[in-house]
Amino acid sequence: MPILTVNGRTQKVAAEPETPLLYVLRDELGLIGAKFGCGLGQCGACTVEVEGRAVLSCLTPIGVLEGRSVTTVEGLGSPENPGPLQAAFIAENAAQCGYCIAGMVMRAHALLRSNPHPSDAEIRDGLRLNLCRCGTHMRILAAVRRAAGRDAGHPPASTGATP
Repeated sequence: MPILTVNGRTQKVAAEPETPLLYVLRDELGLIGAKFGCGLGQCGACTVEVEGRAVLSCLTPIGVLEGRSVTTVEGLGSPENPGPLQAAFIAENAAQCGYCIAGMVMRAHALLRSNPHPSDAEIRDGLRLNLCRCGTHMRILAAVRRAAGRDAGHPPASTGATP
């Protein structure tokens, strides 16, 4: 049985090593933030972090994850107590239908961990693998700016990134 560490919790899972992480997260662990979008790694709705890097969970077999730390959007905060990046997305009303938002948040989180003060071009490039069919891209960009402390009049949110 593979052993996974997800959101700081280590646990055995019953799935085969070639099973995509997305299915284990949703079906075995009850973590439904990461969404099934395309199953081909083309939309980003399933984005999570592995060791601080954004990965597509629909393409990542659990067999390559033993000994590595996985973080999902649930690991950043909760509806009652959202994390700083989640709070920035809420403040900017970045979600319309909301289907892409967990993946966007996770990719933005990984971006801000590696680059705490990205330019607009760097944010756009960092999020380019994630699609939003509702067209809230400008509000998503504003949310990442806010979390990075680039939104005039708003204090920077702590993203857990190291300077």
